Amino acid sequence: QVQLVESGGGLVQAGGSLRLSCAASGRTFSRYNMGWFRQAPGKEREFVAAITWNGGSTNFAYSVSGRFTISRDNAKNTVYLQMNSLKPEDTAVYYCAAASRSGSYSRTSLYDYWGQGTQVTVSS
Repeated sequence: QVQLVESGGGLVQAGGSLRLSCAASGRTFSRYNMGWFRQAPGKEREFVAAITWNGGSTNFAYSVSGRFTISRDNAKNTVYLQMNSLKPEDTAVYYCAAASRSGSYSRTSLYDYWGQGTQVTVSS
């Protein structure tokens, strides 16, 4: 069982930056591939970024590529999402998720555990 708690969301002006954190419970965090997703009002949850268990590989949605980075610190059981050059269309609730398997990291069905989410609002 893995529990995930996101933090770091808030209100920021367009062009600004935020860093989200996702703290995981349990001693097996380093075995999980981790992902970030987001969901805007009235829209489906969409993939943002993913990182493999050892940090060796990352994936990004086209819409955030070049602006967002994902990293992890297995000693701290934490995964991060650094968001730069934020746009109003980045406004959403951001969720982190943990996957015990490898596969298509953009698919929500791959992930076993989800956090409760943190709100990010970007004003124009």
